Amino acid sequence: MATIKPFKAIMPREDLAKHVASLPYDVMNSEEAKTLAQDNPYSFLHIDKAEIDLNKDIYEYDESVYIKASENLNEFRDNNILIKEEKECLYIYKQVMNGRSQIGIVACVSVDESLNGIIKKHEYTKPDKELDRTNHIKYCNAHTGTILITYKNKEIINKIVKDYSYNNKPIYDFITSDNISHTIWKIEDKETLSSLIEGFEKVPYLYIADGHHRAASAENIAKKMRTQNQAYTGKEEFNYFLAMIAPDNELMILDYNRVVKHLNGLEDNEFIDKLKENFEIREIKDDKYKPNEKGKIGMYLSGKWYEIKVKEGMIQNKDIIKSLDVSILHDNIINPILGIKNSREDKRIDFIGGIRGLNELENRVDNDMKVAFALYPTSIEELIKVADERKIMPAKSTWFEPKVRCGLFLHEL
Repeated sequence: MATIKPFKAIMPREDLAKHVASLPYDVMNSEEAKTLAQDNPYSFLHIDKAEIDLNKDIYEYDESVYIKASENLNEFRDNNILIKEEKECLYIYKQVMNGRSQIGIVACVSVDESLNGIIKKHEYTKPDKELDRTNHIKYCNAHTGTILITYKNKEIINKIVKDYSYNNKPIYDFITSDNISHTIWKIEDKETLSSLIEGFEKVPYLYIADGHHRAASAENIAKKMRTQNQAYTGKEEFNYFLAMIAPDNELMILDYNRVVKHLNGLEDNEFIDKLKENFEIREIKDDKYKPNEKGKIGMYLSGKWYEIKVKEGMIQNKDIIKSLDVSILHDNIINPILGIKNSREDKRIDFIGGIRGLNELENRVDNDMKVAFALYPTSIEELIKVADERKIMPAKSTWFEPKVRCGLFLHEL
């Protein structure tokens, strides 16, 4: 059974919530973060990516960055930009993007359940990025990022969320510059809190959708603090970390596309001939091409779009990983033809979230890359199946939208 825990959230003052809320640290580089925050002294990026307030040549993982993050967090609290709640509460967080809503519960979840498999994972973490967030938590003495977690839909939880949000006034209700609306309700009455906690006790597993590095970092901090705490009871705040928990039918996964720097010494026609061994290829005239079903891939090469379709009978392996479109692309094109074995490490390949659209793929190929591949999105059912089988997704398989905003909730250790 899954455990959720109310917590004393650190949250923005109501009139500043819109200005504090920021996109997650890992969807932008330091230059982009600096641009986003330069006219906004309240942006949470001053904490989440504190290098933007230091010398431009500073290494983003330098200790001074974490010290600055801690200083900025303390300043936000001293100036009542961020305020800690007096009561332990749960929260309902609703986002609406392009008319589609995503709603879930913001709560703390258990580190032990993350370690023992109640909270399931589907990605590897990179050591440098894991250490970065571990240091960020350590210096800030808080979980500053909200991990996105999903579960197989439970009507009992849906009803509580629907009834409460309908009958109560939200504490925040604002629209961000990307035209996404954010509405948050605070739950503090004991009856509703108990009902939600009991509802999640009927959920056998939770699944990390987005935020594996933050979850791993929370585990690292908890392990370390346990060894340092002689009076350890298991109920300390560091044994829990921050999450937005939304049912699987609420989440939307976008495509996560690829651009590659060269054709591994091949001419365009040679490359296309090699593709024809396993794929049916059709040039798309006078339009871009976005795959509309599994087994189809879009390709942009030398100013032209193509549909690449898996030949019938080519994929007979019932292994869930091998059947993913990202795996089909890697196993039949990226690796054997383009010579890129490790997509996580090879500098010849880059990844473009579907939120940036096909225009960004064209832009990259027209400027600094050679070929782009547009993929059909991985489904939430595929993600859950991979996690249930204790397997690992290929790198950059999922891009969730809308992104849970950072700075709206912090969990102090």
